[in-house]
Amino acid sequence: MRRLRLALTKGRLEKKSVELFEKMGLDCSEIINKGRRLILPVGDYDAVLAKAADVITYVEHGVCDIGIVGKDTIAESSGEFYEVMDLEIGKCNFALATKKGTDFFGGYNVKRVATKYPAVASAYFESKGMDVQIIKIEGSVELAPLLELTDAIVDIVETGSTLKENGLEVVETIMPISARVIVNVASLKLRKAEIEDFLKALEDAKKK
Repeated sequence: MRRLRLALTKGRLEKKSVELFEKMGLDCSEIINKGRRLILPVGDYDAVLAKAADVITYVEHGVCDIGIVGKDTIAESSGEFYEVMDLEIGKCNFALATKKGTDFFGGYNVKRVATKYPAVASAYFESKGMDVQIIKIEGSVELAPLLELTDAIVDIVETGSTLKENGLEVVETIMPISARVIVNVASLKLRKAEIEDFLKALEDAKKK
């Protein structure tokens, strides 16, 4: 049987995940000095480095057993997997923001909202019973209201400094975001003991 595979989101979450693995007592020397390699041994496991959306794809299809990915990516996905733990790292929020002084909720016209996260934005406005036009933007969503393409944006906000610098302000926080652990549905049945041991060690490392 192959070793358990852990899909890690490349970048900041990867670094924070490795810090937790070191607290678990796993040998992380290969992943710290990874070069251009994308599959690396971490203790008795194999780590796969991928973009956030691909972490979900690999876990959902069972080529990786466990994934570490932001709640933002999970909320935008419609994949089948178990979300089993909040690692409480990489904390920020989804927020609705507008140009300063805008009365977003006033008036009767259909508002336009720019976002990289149409599923999250749609669910939020549906919960408010609002009919909005959502425009998907790939780059800096802050540009959309500045160019008067949209009335507001739904985006990830950490410190709010980018919003302030562009004359925008948070109107409402939509949901908190942090890194979560996800597990493949079949893996949790077939390799339950191994996965539970890993999760227990990870939970203990979180507290150190």
